[in-house]
Amino acid sequence: MMKLLLATTAALLGTQAFAAGHSEEVKIGVIMGFTGPIESLTPMMADAAELAMTEVNDSGMFLDGKTLTPVRADSTCIDNGAATAAAERLVTSDGVVAIVGADCSGVTGAVLANVAVPNGVPMISPSATSPGLTSAEDNGLFFRTAPSDARQGEVLASMLDERGITEVAVTYTNNDYGKGLSDSFVSNFEANGGTVTITAPHEDGKADYSAEVAALDAGGGEILVVLGYSDQGGKGVIQSALDTGAFDTFMMGDGMYGDALLAELGADMEGSFGAVPWSEGEGADAFVEITSAAGINGDSSFTRESYDAAALLALAMMAGGEATPSVIAENVLAVANAPGEPILPGELGKALEILASGGDVDYVGATNVELIGPGEAAGTYREYTVTDSDYVTVQFR
Repeated sequence: MMKLLLATTAALLGTQAFAAGHSEEVKIGVIMGFTGPIESLTPMMADAAELAMTEVNDSGMFLDGKTLTPVRADSTCIDNGAATAAAERLVTSDGVVAIVGADCSGVTGAVLANVAVPNGVPMISPSATSPGLTSAEDNGLFFRTAPSDARQGEVLASMLDERGITEVAVTYTNNDYGKGLSDSFVSNFEANGGTVTITAPHEDGKADYSAEVAALDAGGGEILVVLGYSDQGGKGVIQSALDTGAFDTFMMGDGMYGDALLAELGADMEGSFGAVPWSEGEGADAFVEITSAAGINGDSSFTRESYDAAALLALAMMAGGEATPSVIAENVLAVANAPGEPILPGELGKALEILASGGDVDYVGATNVELIGPGEAAGTYREYTVTDSDYVTVQFR
């Protein structure tokens, strides 16, 4: 009788363990600046990343019934210590197997060096664009779905060249992102024959930017190039320039793209222009459809890249057959690039089915994903002008 009871108990425990294994949650960290200079953008970015995870879960095809669970953490965008502590909690307390993020370049580098590499955790950033991250020591763990600012600098310089603008003043947010983008832009603009009258950093979080604007005004220039953040110093510089009449036309880097900026200052920024990573085609159209259906603002910046980052992590796990950090890192490039069946937003269930049967996928996603070199996005940019307090597309580059 005792043997029968023991056998029955063992069978029950085995069945429970099997069920638990098949319903196990797999945690993915979503670390973004929910406070700080891009806080108006990050909620939509996180929503887009989590939409990809929901799509995977709803398919019922992921690793024999496992479910993806997002765990959010605040990078602050600008505080490396806070970002590192938040990422450590994700890894050690929450047990995430991978990270979507971080967002801003400086905190991304800090999380990579202090948390991801020591713990062997892969991360895909949807918005960290500093050229310095290309050569960072990452042990094959770092990828990004937004193109490097080495490319953005070329795009911005060519936009001025085509407009016949030959003399500009430049201000940039005083961090890794701002400095890297400024260096790239200035070198490309000067190579095209342009003149930079002054290059001046600005700090985020200040109440008054009149001193910075006075220096920029003294330097002169046909327009002011603003390489900052739409919720912080970049916005403050533009506001002060408009208030004093120092400049009335601005060219803006990708960190300046935000609906909140135009809601407050758009009426006075007519004719200003800029560029932001963006895409067009079937994947971009499909992304608009699924975000609209989900009630998510997919038109906000870096939402496409965020969805793609989460999708790539899920597909890498499926391709390798395990929800482990090492398997993810080993398979990201395989699912991101040819050969394989092209996969658009909304088709993650289809991708999981193909991978389950031993096939290959080529994830196109919302941004026409193609990872080159050490996991870098090739990327395209949307050139826009500010017209009637709205962003109007000029072309894609």
